[in-house]
Amino acid sequence: MNIRRSRIGRAVAGALAALMLVAAAGCGTSNAATTPTQTPQQEEPTGPIEVVASINQWGSLAEQIGGDDVSVTSILSSTGVDAHDFEPKTSDVAKLSKATIVVANGAGYDSWATKSVGKNTVIVSAAQTVGAMEGDNPHLWFSKDARNGMAQELVNAFSKALPSKKKDFTKRYKEWQEQEKTVEEKMKEFSSANADATYAATEAVAYYLMSDMGFEDKTPKGYASSAAAEGEAAPADLQEFQKLLESHGVDLLVNNTQEASDATNMITGTAGRADVPIVDVSEQMPSDAASLTDWIDSLVDAIAAHFTTDCSDSSTGSSDGKDSNSDDVASCPATTDDTDKDGDSTDSSSDDASNDSSNGTTDSSSDDDSTPSNAGQTDPGK
Repeated sequence: MNIRRSRIGRAVAGALAALMLVAAAGCGTSNAATTPTQTPQQEEPTGPIEVVASINQWGSLAEQIGGDDVSVTSILSSTGVDAHDFEPKTSDVAKLSKATIVVANGAGYDSWATKSVGKNTVIVSAAQTVGAMEGDNPHLWFSKDARNGMAQELVNAFSKALPSKKKDFTKRYKEWQEQEKTVEEKMKEFSSANADATYAATEAVAYYLMSDMGFEDKTPKGYASSAAAEGEAAPADLQEFQKLLESHGVDLLVNNTQEASDATNMITGTAGRADVPIVDVSEQMPSDAASLTDWIDSLVDAIAAHFTTDCSDSSTGSSDGKDSNSDDVASCPATTDDTDKDGDSTDSSSDDASNDSSNGTTDSSSDDDSTPSNAGQTDPGK
C-alpha cells in the first residue's frame, strides 16, 4: 500500500515538473516574440555612378548634369561610323550589362543598347521621355524639347542612385538650364529675324534643329522619303532636287557627313556650283566639341552666319535683315569704302570668294518632358 502511494506520488511529482517546464518554455517563446528584431542598416551608396550612354551626344549631357559624381562611358562616339548600321562589340555589351544607369536614344536608333542591361539597371531613354516611337525622326538630341526632358530625367535618375548628391545634381541642372536657355534665345531671335528662311537636306539629320530655328524644309518629298527608308533616290527625285538648288529655291543645304553616297555627292556638287551655302552636320558629336550644349550653339552660329544680321543701313541688304540676293549670303559690307563717288554700291558678284561653296560650307562634323512639337512628322528621316 505504501509502495503504491509512493509510486503515485512520484508520478504526480513528475507530471508537475513536466508542466512547469512547458510553462517556462512558453514564457520564453512569448518573450522572444515580443523582442524587436534589429534590421541591418543599409549602407549609403557612394559614387561615382557608373553610367553607360549609347551615343556621345547623350553621354555628354549626362556628364554635364552628373559632374564628378558620375563616370560616363559612351559606346558610339566617332563621326566616322554610320550609327544606323552600328553593331556593338562584346566589350560594349559587357559595359552595358554592368552599368547602374544606361542612357539611350531610342526610336529605333540604338535598340542594341537596351537588350543586354542588368535587371537592376535604370534606363533613361530620350524617346520615352518625349513620346517618340520607331519610325519618327530619331535624331532627338537636336530637339530642344528632348534635351530639356532628358536633363530633368537624368537629375531624377542620378538623385535616386546617389541621394546624398541630390543638391549637387540639381545645382548642375540649373546651370545647364541657363546655358540651354541662351542657345534657345539665340534660335528664337534668328527665327524672328528670318521668318521665311528655307533649307533642303541630303538627309534629315538636323530636322529638329532647323525646325527650332524656324526654317521651312523644302526637300523634295520623293527624295526625303527614299532617304528616310535608306533607299536609293529615283532619278526624277534627284533631278527635282538639283533644279531646286539651281533655281536658288532654298537658302541653305544641310549635308549629313556620316551618310555620304553618290546621290549626296551629286547634290552637294550642284549646290556648290549654284553658290547655295552648305552646312555640314554630323550625327555624333565631334571630338572637338566641349559639350552637347556647346555643339548645338556652334551649329546655330554656323547656320546663322549665312544670313545678314543688320543691313538696314546698307543698300545690299533688305530691311528684314535677310540678304535680298539669293546668290550672295555673305555678311553686310563692313565699311563704306565699297561705295563709289555716286553712292552706288560696288558690284558683289556671285564669283566673290566669300560666296564660294568651299567657304560657304560650315564643317561641324569633325524644362519639361513634353513631346517635341516637331516629333513624328511624316518625313522623319532615318
